Amino acid sequence: MPEKARVAVMLSGNGTTMSSLLFHSRLPDCPYEIVLVASNVPEARGLSIAAAEGIPTFAHGHRGLEREAHEAIMDQALRDAGAEYIALCGYMRVLTAGFVEGWTGRMLNTHPSLLPKYKGLHTHERAIEAGDSQGGCSVHVVTAELDGGPLLGQVPVHILPDDTPDSLSARVLMAEYQLYPRMLADYVAREKSPDYLVAQVRERAMALPEADEIVSHGMPCFGIVKGKKFAYVSLDHHGDGKIALLVKISGPDEQAQLIENDPDRYYRPAYFGDGWVAIRLDLGDTDWDEIGEWLARSWRAVAPKKLTGLMDVADGF
Repeated sequence: MPEKARVAVMLSGNGTTMSSLLFHSRLPDCPYEIVLVASNVPEARGLSIAAAEGIPTFAHGHRGLEREAHEAIMDQALRDAGAEYIALCGYMRVLTAGFVEGWTGRMLNTHPSLLPKYKGLHTHERAIEAGDSQGGCSVHVVTAELDGGPLLGQVPVHILPDDTPDSLSARVLMAEYQLYPRMLADYVAREKSPDYLVAQVRERAMALPEADEIVSHGMPCFGIVKGKKFAYVSLDHHGDGKIALLVKISGPDEQAQLIENDPDRYYRPAYFGDGWVAIRLDLGDTDWDEIGEWLARSWRAVAPKKLTGLMDVADGF
């Protein structure tokens, strides 16, 4: 079975949203597992629920600590647990930009409104007072902007004429318990999905001058129009179970150095020789800016001088 993504939950309260993620993780084929439930409130009921279900827990109160100092303690616990992603489930602390940056693209949150409407607190009251026909919930990637990260999904919930903030909240919670596990599962799975990974490479490769795409040796292949090839995407090639980007490098010394420094990520691609290296894309932590740089470098290795000259001008060289 494929290895599951390791998710840590951060909460401050009762743990009902955490429970929806936890029980979903135990369904067949769920692509994630909960490896830690952490809280800034040592007496939070969510910790007791997690412990009863056999999930490791961690708590450290924030009172008397500078925000950054407390976050450093929490961050260390998350990393010690081997977490790859964080799911915020009612964590009632505004996170600093530094903490968020350390988990860029790897932290999700659920919010009880149809974002971008009603960021922050008192969302149901605000929706009712505004005369909205619908409230709802949203799941988004966490960024430094409060409730402002990219949206992954939403569920609208109709507002009844006699609704109060409490009655609307109860129904929105039911929607949230359906939406959040699904969005988390889809999000962690996409980083190991062949279609998603090829699409990410394609976007960056085809942005290079005069690039085109064909299928070669059964692999997506990127080259310069009527010219040489600069990248391939290996998809379980010859049953090796890997998804990897193949790019040109300077030679065997560089290849050997890359493999020695990070043997889990880099390997020598069969049949391609010493002038290429394979970079795993399916490890769940791909740095796509770095992949873009690898593609640009490989493109330069095969591009004619008239094209590299144009690229140098565009880059300000």
